[in-house]
Amino acid sequence: QFFEYYFDRMVYPQAKPNAAHYALAELEAQGKLSAVVTQNIDGLHQQAGSKRVYELHGSVLRNHCIRCGASYSLEQMLEYKGKGVPRCSCGGIIKPDVVLYEESLDQDVLARAVHYIRQADLMIIGGTSLVVYPAAGLVQYFRGRHLVVVNKGQTGSGVGADLTIDGPIGEIFAQL
Repeated sequence: QFFEYYFDRMVYPQAKPNAAHYALAELEAQGKLSAVVTQNIDGLHQQAGSKRVYELHGSVLRNHCIRCGASYSLEQMLEYKGKGVPRCSCGGIIKPDVVLYEESLDQDVLARAVHYIRQADLMIIGGTSLVVYPAAGLVQYFRGRHLVVVNKGQTGSGVGADLTIDGPIGEIFAQL
């Protein structure tokens, strides 16, 4: 049942980066962006060209056997779509590298994300309502000068943003 849900609702191999993904990659290439911290599991930041990406919730692009540790690509996983539980040649279950409900975030990824948030002079929070924890709580580590929030609709209260832009992040960044 999980893998049916996973392939239908969490894996979108046809998805492509939008203007925001490309803008962030360009800012990084120019030396103006230190890191991207994301809750997304789709790998679109890397596809757009970002190099330093901290995926708090993992990625559908990485998969591994829980018994022997063998690695599997998304393409290999898609061969199992509609065929039940993906299994390794050793017989173990192949698990996507995504954080599921009640699983802990990768502590190394979290520590590196917090490091970059603490070092930032300007932090842009985009495409999130800031209500899903623990990621929404990372804003507490920001010590910089300017905080910008770009999101379609309301965001969590009490963030203290210097600038809030209400709109789809891809459309907003396309205008920059």
